[in-house]
Amino acid sequence: MGHAPAKVDEKGRLKIPAGFRKVIEEKYGADCFITSFDGERAVVYPIPVWADFQARLAKVPSTSQAKQKMLERVNYFGQLGAIDAQGRVLVPAVLRSVAGIADDVVVIGNSDHLIVWNEERIQRRMTELPLTDDDYKELELHGV
Repeated sequence: MGHAPAKVDEKGRLKIPAGFRKVIEEKYGADCFITSFDGERAVVYPIPVWADFQARLAKVPSTSQAKQKMLERVNYFGQLGAIDAQGRVLVPAVLRSVAGIADDVVVIGNSDHLIVWNEERIQRRMTELPLTDDDYKELELHGV
């Protein structure tokens, strides 16, 4: 949970903040899948979490257009990786380019995976998409 600033080096390796790294490696191991659903941000999934997602997705009929679109995106942007001894993981070049992931980034913990944002994009998103009264009402319906 939470967020932390991080760096992406000139080779495209994200230095995972220590607090996140410790939790991921202890609970899931070092192997991960780095991808995006929209090209706006990178998502780092520990392999067991990604395997669970794939199992749920496998239940969707192969004729589903939504499934096909999702698979196209996650596989286009995606790449298997592993957290190295220095706590770095390589972000795929196409994803770094499209999402603007370079130099200073923001890493957000999201229960079982990490979301990596270009700092300017996440700031703009926070401004352009504030939580509204309708959002709070919807969350209330779910007991939040």
